Amino acid sequence: MSKNTNHFGINSVSELHRLIGLSKPLHPLISLINMDEVKSSLHAEEVHFLLNFYGVSLKKNLTGKLKYGQNYYDFDEGVLAMTAPKQVISVGNEENYQVSGWWLVFHADFILNYPLGKAIKNYGFFSYAVNEALHLSDREEQMLEGIFKNIEQEYQTSIDQFSQDVMISHLELLLNYCNRFYNRQFITRKTASSDLLTSMEQLLEEYFEHSELALNGIPSVQYFSNKLNVSPNYLSDMLRTTTGQSTQQHIHNKLIEKAKFNLATTRLSVSEIAYQLGFEHSQSFSKLFKSKTNMTPVEFRESFN
Repeated sequence: MSKNTNHFGINSVSELHRLIGLSKPLHPLISLINMDEVKSSLHAEEVHFLLNFYGVSLKKNLTGKLKYGQNYYDFDEGVLAMTAPKQVISVGNEENYQVSGWWLVFHADFILNYPLGKAIKNYGFFSYAVNEALHLSDREEQMLEGIFKNIEQEYQTSIDQFSQDVMISHLELLLNYCNRFYNRQFITRKTASSDLLTSMEQLLEEYFEHSELALNGIPSVQYFSNKLNVSPNYLSDMLRTTTGQSTQQHIHNKLIEKAKFNLATTRLSVSEIAYQLGFEHSQSFSKLFKSKTNMTPVEFRESFN
């Protein structure tokens, strides 16, 4: 069996159908694909797709291992994955890899003249990495599968002046349920969230204690997401659900904690402390400090003394 790796850039729904061995789609901008009909030969090699449209996939009866972050899990229940244009999705090359389910793909032009065209940017899960899939309960899987079947029924119906309106309505309902289930996972996956939070705190502590600030400046959200092997949006959503604060707020809190310690225990000037904390300009440091404490650094030092 071939272990080659292939890369495909796909700009249209028709191109995707040709690649995976399906007949021409019934609509040029949207398609609902039954995974059972996808040619199994694609699973014989590692394939990477760069898609220029949105995708919502419900994978069922998955055999073989699924990678979630840096860990592997065996799942028989439903797995939901969302992709935005220009994201890469991959099909592994495991010999025992099999999957059934649904794959809904739609071009941004399909929703362009509808409120969903703007609202879709508010669905944070489209910014997650593909390996941050959502694992559904049986009940959730059945609910989503019912919506997919409604979309399929409308998709198979002859196109008329109402077809797009009806499919958009079903699509909005699908995305709203996905949004609910994605936010639910941060609550039900408490162990994974707790581990990620612990790792985040350790990385913050290491960065602040090893002179990284003065050398490399204030760390970005991207820095920590890369270290933790998750996407920036996923990390912030997880932290916000677990602690009530985003990744950026965690970074700022650590900065203020370090600043307070230096103001209280050293005679360094405000400018020197700002430089040690990675600020190019002391004014930026003073502005952040006051926004967090309602005091300037000088006022804090005086009140502490």
